Amino acid sequence: MSRPRRPTPARNRRRTGPSADEGELRIIGGDWRSRVLRFPDEGGVRPTPARIRETLFNWLQFKVPGSRCLDLFSGSGVLGLEALSRGSREVTFVDHTPALARALRDNLRKLGSEDGRVECVDVQAFLQNRTGEHYDILFMDAPFHQGWLELLIPLIEENGWIGTGSRVYLEYESDRVAPSVPARWHLHRQKQAGQVTYALYHIVDAQAGLSE
Repeated sequence: MSRPRRPTPARNRRRTGPSADEGELRIIGGDWRSRVLRFPDEGGVRPTPARIRETLFNWLQFKVPGSRCLDLFSGSGVLGLEALSRGSREVTFVDHTPALARALRDNLRKLGSEDGRVECVDVQAFLQNRTGEHYDILFMDAPFHQGWLELLIPLIEENGWIGTGSRVYLEYESDRVAPSVPARWHLHRQKQAGQVTYALYHIVDAQAGLSE
C-alpha cells in the first residue's frame, strides 16, 4: 500500500498565480511583452483590459516612441507601463493609494526601468499645480460615477498639462453622455467595450485649427 504524498512545505511551493488580495497584469506589447506583474487589490483598481489596450496603442503607435506621458489614476500602472515598454521616454504615474504606489515602484525596479516616476498624491491636488512643460500623451482612467472628468478636464486644460499636438485618452462609463471638453480637443477615435467607452482626443491649435 503506497503512502500518501506529503504536502510540500508552504515556503517551498512554487507560486503559480496571484493571491486573493492581489491582482495580475500582463504587458502586451513592446520590449516587456508578456511580462507578468502583480499589484495589490486596493482602492477598487481595475486595469484596462488587454483588448482595449491593444486598440489604444494601435491608435497611438506613431506617437508613443520618445514621448512624455502622464498616467492619472494609474492604479496598477498598466497604461504607463505599456507606454514605457513601447518606447516612451518618460512616464509620470499619479495615484493616491500608498500600496499601489509602492507596488508600481517595485514593478519598475523589476523591469529595470528608470524612466517612470511615481507620485503618491491626490490627482486633483497634482493637477492644480501649473506646469510650463506639457505632456505628449495623457491617460485618464478615473473611477466611474464620481464626476472626476468634469472636475479635472478644466484643470488639465488651464494649467498647461497638454499642448498642441498632445493626445488625451479617457475612459468613462458607457451609460453616460460624452464628457464636455474644450473646443481644441478634437475626438480622434472612440469605441465601446461592454460598460466602458474609451476615447482618444487630439489637441489642435485653437486659433489656426491645425495640429502640429
